[in-house]
Amino acid sequence: MKTVLVAAVALVDDRGRILLAQRPEGKSMAGLWEFPGGKVEEGETPEAALVRELAEELGIEVSAADLAPAIFASHSYDTFHLLMPVFLCRRWQGEVTGREGQALDWAVASALGDYPMPAADIPLIAPLTMALSARM
Repeated sequence: MKTVLVAAVALVDDRGRILLAQRPEGKSMAGLWEFPGGKVEEGETPEAALVRELAEELGIEVSAADLAPAIFASHSYDTFHLLMPVFLCRRWQGEVTGREGQALDWAVASALGDYPMPAADIPLIAPLTMALSARM
């Protein structure tokens, strides 16, 4: 089974809310909510992938130095295995906008479980909530 490396970020605003993006129609798992990010390209670090993906998808500038490793997901889907490091980020430049037509929502940590998410993301909710409360 092929392993796919995807980097994701928990963008945390000054009110402690976390940004979620809804997968748009036409993509696999459309309609589900996820932490922003994307595939790590050949020769790219997860941090570099996030800097690129956040500029492309959300129109914001993030410095790799502002990405703090937090948790990771390791999940087998039917056709591939997903390995996904998740970083915390509290600093960026620009206005967060869905540049690919995706819906966005700022959620408080206690409400993350209310959003339908891909199977790989669900186990991240509890440890991410704990990581955020430890760093507040």
